[in-house]
Amino acid sequence: MAEIREVKKVERRASIHSHIKGLGLDEKGKAKLVADGLVGQVQAREAAGIVVELVRKGKMSGRGILFVGPSGTGKTALAFAIAKELGEDTPFSAINASEIYSTEVKKTEVLTQAVRKSIGIRVRQKRQVYEGVVKDVKVKIARSRANPMAVVPREAELTLATKDEQKTIQVGDLVASQLYKYNVKKGDVIWIDAETGDVVKTGRAKGVEGVKYYDIESTKYVEVPSGPVKKEKEIVNTLTLSDIDLNLAAQNIGFGILSSLFGGEVNQDVRQQTDKLVSKMLKENSAELVPGVLFIDDAHMLDVEAFSFLTKALEAELSPILILATNRGITKIRGTDVESPHGIPIDLLDRLLIIPTRPYDQEEIREILKIRAEELDVELTQESIEELTNLGTSTSLRYISELLEPLQVIAERSGRSAITPEDIKEAVKLFADVRTSTKFAKEYESLLLK
Repeated sequence: MAEIREVKKVERRASIHSHIKGLGLDEKGKAKLVADGLVGQVQAREAAGIVVELVRKGKMSGRGILFVGPSGTGKTALAFAIAKELGEDTPFSAINASEIYSTEVKKTEVLTQAVRKSIGIRVRQKRQVYEGVVKDVKVKIARSRANPMAVVPREAELTLATKDEQKTIQVGDLVASQLYKYNVKKGDVIWIDAETGDVVKTGRAKGVEGVKYYDIESTKYVEVPSGPVKKEKEIVNTLTLSDIDLNLAAQNIGFGILSSLFGGEVNQDVRQQTDKLVSKMLKENSAELVPGVLFIDDAHMLDVEAFSFLTKALEAELSPILILATNRGITKIRGTDVESPHGIPIDLLDRLLIIPTRPYDQEEIREILKIRAEELDVELTQESIEELTNLGTSTSLRYISELLEPLQVIAERSGRSAITPEDIKEAVKLFADVRTSTKFAKEYESLLLK
């Protein structure tokens, strides 16, 4: 049987953009050099801030956004930050343009599903919840049934406290996996839906005994809740049209709808049911629409049919905020012999606000490295920070970001908690960057398959 251990000891995989809280702008819309998890790209962030204002004023109808810049310049991060600025519950759907090419599903169906995942419905209802500041959390770990090489949470014991009460509860794997995913730790203020088991992390409380605080943090601080731990609370849930599509398909399961549940095309009757239900809820004022963000990376991989679909989607009455990104210059539009800026038809380019992103300088790479290391809970010495910064300047930011976790393993094998320059030298010998790999390919060209 696996031992009980604190959640902070559990190895977790942080999302590459999980640290981003917004665009990092001041009240006048000017970008701070380092704020909300973003570093540099001042002009691009300020331009994105104007886009957010246009969206809030309802003046982005019929228009989209195109981020253009070299690889590794934060295009995806900026798209994610725009969604965060629009609200924590703003739907954000990200796909790579190559995902639309499937032997099982039509291109337009993939794009339709992506669009519906990017349009939300905000529903208000009263629910029974457990709410409070986390005083202690322990999780029981076991090997994954799907992947024996990985460990996953099985259950957890959680102590929550308000200003008036303290309660310890036992939770199953559904809740435990969310505590793991959101890195819930002592001092965090959370609530758990007593019926569904959904976990929401609202922020962090100050003054909790045994919790370490920093002078500069991107964490949102909130008050410790009052009243009993278990209470009735008005919950605001945001569902996407796609969520409702699948829910209705499950309720009305039949031979023709089975494909909806297993990654195929969604039955059109299901979508009509969803649209009628949403329309009814809007008329009754029991819900409100939340236009989200649809981000398509490597937009130059889309073809004429896909671009035509997106142009039509921009003109629709109900559509998400469309954000495209590319690192291409003048190139052919896929499926044609026509060359166009960024591989995108001119008629769609004319409808896009184009925002360029530029390579990071040395100081910006240093700051991004610090943020990423903190997010991954990787300890770096000052010497190793400088060594990695110089390495990132000569290779790429992505290369040093991907090295952080292997470096942690190398340091642990040597009995150290902090990464040193010697560990970096060892890692560089073991893992090649793109330039080194290219040099290797040329050196052994005669032995490699073509």
